[in-house]
Amino acid sequence: MVKDSYLVGLIGAGVGPSLSPALHEREADRQGLRYLYRLIDIDELGVAPEAVGDLLRAARDLGFDGLNITHPCKQLVIEHLDALSPQAEGLGAVNTVVLDGGRAIGHNTDVTGFAASFARGLPDAPLERVVQLGAGGAGAAVAHALLTLGAGHVTVVDALADRARALAAALNRHFGAGRATAGTPDRLAGLLGGADGVVHATPTGMAAHPGMPFAAELLHPGLWVAEVVYRPLETALLRAAREAGCAVLDGGGMAVFQAADAFRLFTGRSPDEVRMLADIAELAGSGAGSESGAEAAGARS
Repeated sequence: MVKDSYLVGLIGAGVGPSLSPALHEREADRQGLRYLYRLIDIDELGVAPEAVGDLLRAARDLGFDGLNITHPCKQLVIEHLDALSPQAEGLGAVNTVVLDGGRAIGHNTDVTGFAASFARGLPDAPLERVVQLGAGGAGAAVAHALLTLGAGHVTVVDALADRARALAAALNRHFGAGRATAGTPDRLAGLLGGADGVVHATPTGMAAHPGMPFAAELLHPGLWVAEVVYRPLETALLRAAREAGCAVLDGGGMAVFQAADAFRLFTGRSPDEVRMLADIAELAGSGAGSESGAEAAGARS
């Protein structure tokens, strides 16, 4: 059934600064849709993450068409869903729930979002040896995306060794033995020295967590650097990487493409991703784009 009115939302902790409402609503306005995107912040509601099931049921009762799900509810929501897409099932995490005909179907657009951003921004980047910092929810999605894109081997580095080992084991079960290993921060210098690229998937560099995830001296021109943080788009890591001659990819593309995929799932309509990329550059308060360092040298989006 074709609709022109949608009610969607985002469930998570501390979601007030999210740019998802603006990204979705701007694109809906351009398509002539009535589209209301509500933030459902469990911190403000004073409820535990385990309340995601109750919030999902309430959203169903209130006529929501879909929900985005973020930290710390991406895994907890699964037991309350009727079905999962193959992507979400393989990852064991859901960031998008489509509510349709009394059923709640879970998807994961973080994986497809990073993959699309990487393919657009670093299309020729070598992928034989990749180091990834961070094994949390975003890290798990990014690692799946990297291996789906054809990465030969991903080394997952996390301050919590058990978490890195668990993610590497899950990746090997899904993609085949030997595709991933766990590393420790004290080995980072050697790992980066022999890597084709590094993906940063921790909160370091966000406005609330400024700084560098590792020493700038470890960067070298043969290394591409991809960032998941998108507020700000120009993190300290990306500035240092550009100065070191690295090709870079900011986090804006992942934010846009995961939102675009969710919009498509909610509405059945194709969003204009180019316009959404311009939106996030404006909303994030930076002119930094989602292109590689080489492309950005000529024209930054």
